[in-house]
Amino acid sequence: MQKPFAPSCDENRDAILQCIKLLFTEPASLLEIGSGTGQHAVYFAAQLTHLKWQPSDLADQIEGMNLWFKDAAIAQILPPKILDVSEDIWLDESIAYIFTANTTHIMSWQKVQQMFAGIGRTLKQGGLFAQYGPFNYAGEFTSKSNASFDQWLKNRDPQSGIRNFEDIYIEAKKNGLMLHSDHEMPANNRILVWQKM
Repeated sequence: MQKPFAPSCDENRDAILQCIKLLFTEPASLLEIGSGTGQHAVYFAAQLTHLKWQPSDLADQIEGMNLWFKDAAIAQILPPKILDVSEDIWLDESIAYIFTANTTHIMSWQKVQQMFAGIGRTLKQGGLFAQYGPFNYAGEFTSKSNASFDQWLKNRDPQSGIRNFEDIYIEAKKNGLMLHSDHEMPANNRILVWQKM
């Protein structure tokens, strides 16, 4: 099998790193939801050496990301976990940090709701969840490129699409999470940070 590669993982990784290194400051375990190719895990874990990085994704992604992990040989990247956000139990214990990139807009809304329910169950009190991607505000796209991207997503899968910040806020609050901070990122993306109360 050829090692998978996603150009989007490399495009904004430095901007993401600059943000999350100010959030995930304590030695702790971090769960990455939707690790995909594994590129983000390799890049971030190599520089955030105080974190134990737990990659996860659906079963069909595990083989590809393992090729990245084998080549990188970074001790604090744990063996990837098969994780469907609809599962009731994600990990054996609660965790301090959760990160996800470019997943919310490719999931159905039901899956997004299930993801927030799982995060609410999995995060320790005071723990942080950082969510990277494009978001709408007050039902409006933040750029023409995001509007075009949303149409492309919906043509591929009618259940996907860029989500409204206000809807996500409601789901977060429902599951014991409050908005910690909202960071502007390159290419009309954001990092939304939620804290378990």
